[in-house]
Amino acid sequence: MERKGWSAKVVLRYALLQIPFTALVIVVLILLRKWVNLPIWFICALVALLVIKDIALYPFVWRAYDPESPALTNQMEGAQGIAIEDLHPMGYVEIGAERWQAEVTGDGPPIRRGQRVRVQGIRGLTLLVQLDTEN
Repeated sequence: MERKGWSAKVVLRYALLQIPFTALVIVVLILLRKWVNLPIWFICALVALLVIKDIALYPFVWRAYDPESPALTNQMEGAQGIAIEDLHPMGYVEIGAERWQAEVTGDGPPIRRGQRVRVQGIRGLTLLVQLDTEN
């Protein structure tokens, strides 16, 4: 599997999503300074620690900010499951211990309850399945 690295788009998305919380912390610290004698260096140090924390965590969480991440799709494609209700064209299937909404792909025949299915793809949170004819 080809390893995809960080892109500027993902870094920007991560940074932009950190800004609201960082801004909230700054506002709270400035307001708190009115009632508690907080030195400016202390406020700056806390904000710096917050930014350092975000930088330190980025290598571990960046894939969650990548909208083109193939992580879920690659794990589910080819997975086998069982239809827990009739799929014509939509219904629910069970894959492992999880229940998923599924849709029959293409011009495939309706899938009956209890028949085995194979995942062909994923669209949002809906699995695209076909009747599993290999078993």
